[in-house]
Amino acid sequence: MSDVEIFNKAPKHGYSEVLPEMDAKAFTAVVEGRRSVRVFDHTPIPEEVMRECLRLALLAPNSSNLQTWEFFWVRSADKKAQLVKYCLNQPAAKTAQELVVAVARPDRWRETNALMLAKFDDGRKERLKGPYQYYSKIIPLAYNMGPWGMYGPFKQLYVWLRGLKEPIPRGPFSLAGMSTWAHKSTALACENFMLALTAHGFDSCPMEGMDGKRVKELLGLPKGAQVCMVISAGKRAPEGVYGPRVRFKQELFVKEV
Repeated sequence: MSDVEIFNKAPKHGYSEVLPEMDAKAFTAVVEGRRSVRVFDHTPIPEEVMRECLRLALLAPNSSNLQTWEFFWVRSADKKAQLVKYCLNQPAAKTAQELVVAVARPDRWRETNALMLAKFDDGRKERLKGPYQYYSKIIPLAYNMGPWGMYGPFKQLYVWLRGLKEPIPRGPFSLAGMSTWAHKSTALACENFMLALTAHGFDSCPMEGMDGKRVKELLGLPKGAQVCMVISAGKRAPEGVYGPRVRFKQELFVKEV
């Protein structure tokens, strides 16, 4: 089976799943109720709520189910004080009841790919040839950039030549491309986490205003790990939302073609 066939042929997996009963109005209320809260009151978030919201974060869609993320719930008082400092002492960090650092891990694709391959016993390898070949052959070809990213230019040339004849996935072709790839999945999980907090009656603020280098050192992260954002959480204070939500006209961003 070619790499193109792996993408365009649905496997005969024999599995089905019924969509549960949904409440569209409740979901709308959660999405519209989520605001970036800059000042929190002193209401604690129950531990079970935090754990449930983090669980829901990890249910986010992600590239090839490689789950290129880590979430660090900073509970140590000393580390939390340092993290507030590295978030430039902004009110959203200083007043937060909880702080969570979302980390993109493009460097862990081999590890999580191995976990996916471990799901295939001999029977599934035969029955699900396409998915098995995807994880055993395509993933290593796509995401192995080699030492210092030296394989990237060769990958790019190959894809350009093949792309002259047929549609083909284009990228990533560099370590920077791998970074973007991992951050996209991590950001999806961050949104799940923040919406979950809202559904439980709490608030959040995604913060990019931080010293990512020092945050990385605080957490003892390896070279390949990258801080995506710090998310503060708590219950909004009366002055916590700085103003009405500002959105531009939908037509500026949504196109029908």
